[in-house]
Amino acid sequence: MVNQTVSNSSYQNALIIGGGAAGLATALMLAKRSWKNITVLEKRPTADYYEPDKSYNYAIDGRGQKFTDYLEITDKLLEISVPSTEFYLTLIKADGSRKTSKLPIVDPNRKTTYWLPRQEFISLLYQEIQANWHDSIEVLFNVKSCDINKINESHAESKEQEKLEISVYKDDNSVTKFQPSLLVGCDGINSGVRNTLKQWDEAVLNKSVSNESITTKYQLHYYPSPSSLLRYKVLTLPASFPLDLDGKEKLVCNMAYAIRGSFKERQRAISLGLLPIKNPDSPRTANIITRPGHEIWNLKTGNEIYSFFEQAFPHLPVRQIISSEEAEKFAKSEGGQFPIPQYCSGLYYLLNQEQSNTGIVLLGDAIHCFPPDIGQGVNSALEDVCVLQSALSQSNDNISQALPLYESLRSKDLKPLIRLAQTAFPWQYNQAPLSRRLWSVNFFLRLLLSRVLPFIFSPPAFFLIQNHRLSYQEIWVKAQRTTKILYALGIILICCFFAIYFVYNV
Repeated sequence: MVNQTVSNSSYQNALIIGGGAAGLATALMLAKRSWKNITVLEKRPTADYYEPDKSYNYAIDGRGQKFTDYLEITDKLLEISVPSTEFYLTLIKADGSRKTSKLPIVDPNRKTTYWLPRQEFISLLYQEIQANWHDSIEVLFNVKSCDINKINESHAESKEQEKLEISVYKDDNSVTKFQPSLLVGCDGINSGVRNTLKQWDEAVLNKSVSNESITTKYQLHYYPSPSSLLRYKVLTLPASFPLDLDGKEKLVCNMAYAIRGSFKERQRAISLGLLPIKNPDSPRTANIITRPGHEIWNLKTGNEIYSFFEQAFPHLPVRQIISSEEAEKFAKSEGGQFPIPQYCSGLYYLLNQEQSNTGIVLLGDAIHCFPPDIGQGVNSALEDVCVLQSALSQSNDNISQALPLYESLRSKDLKPLIRLAQTAFPWQYNQAPLSRRLWSVNFFLRLLLSRVLPFIFSPPAFFLIQNHRLSYQEIWVKAQRTTKILYALGIILICCFFAIYFVYNV
């Protein structure tokens, strides 16, 4: 029998705040589900606008490819990215010696990961909108701010219903108002949408409970990690530049590089990290990640930048690599800071409870945010979009049913995701060498035991994350099970040691 149910989607409109990967992906997903009148609000002037401190690379793995497969754009992704199967890393030490190695593919369940600059992935999504979905999706750039309000409307049956009204302010001082059926918050770690929901929830709770320390479900939960609050800057470099003073060796676009500096002191030691790109004509970016008190944050002029880098990298022709304009920009840049791993448990809000088909939903960094240690920022956001798509599909696009279902499906993975971000690979920036060595011992012990006794021990969580078939919750359960076994074995060994000691010494 053919299902005669008609989707509600054609009669609904959506407003998406945030035109990054999560926002554009959500717009495309809704358009493919036959939604109309989808508007995306973005503060940047263009989709491909270059932001130096956001010019990091994405690694789209099996989780992210659930979305690109759904949208049928994985082939386009392949054309503009470097696959992990062709990922080579060249380590250049301060003495000029170098070693090239291939990125190991450890997990046979892992799909090929594809590396590309953030702005190129966002441009891919925007181009897909322009080419195939421009009748359904409009992207408004240069949005300065938004006001989110609930208004009451009276109907013939004398009942008042709440509706959403969003006032959008653009850089040209124009104001546009929207009354969407669905408001989507993809506006990042400092989400205004989430903060609005938190204020609404607090107002309701304060009326019913006389307690000033009320916690709402939109409150963030924090899990500090060893990489929390590390600071970073990004250098924009020429597409191809010399890697030695003689100019004999040039940068290769699809090669990753780790270039070590000569300083040994913790507050001066520095490295340049360059990830591979497909386009040989695109500028390269070098990530510089340090502790907050590093000397680089005290350099305020281009000349100071040149002086520091020439001492740090005597084996590089610094003035050929870094233009005077870039040196000045880099000196003036405030850079960024890795966030504390965090999540909130509230993912949606319904107006009029279940009487109205109007609601608000959160995705991406608005509900989970963490340092880039495990490469899951964009992938977890794209997976959010896929989970929302599944909830809409199961509920026939009925918002009052789909949003609670989305929260129930996704919320079980959020805390495990944050715990994995907190523990899976936080010492890779060498911010504390001794702690990194201790963590490495634990890492390789788990790896060895998982290969010798795979039916008892799981591989390190960092490897398990590569398997897109496992949910974050399943990965965390496996990692915790191995931790408990190791603790138990440690206690047994200590008890055996003391038992033997007392037998032979009493």
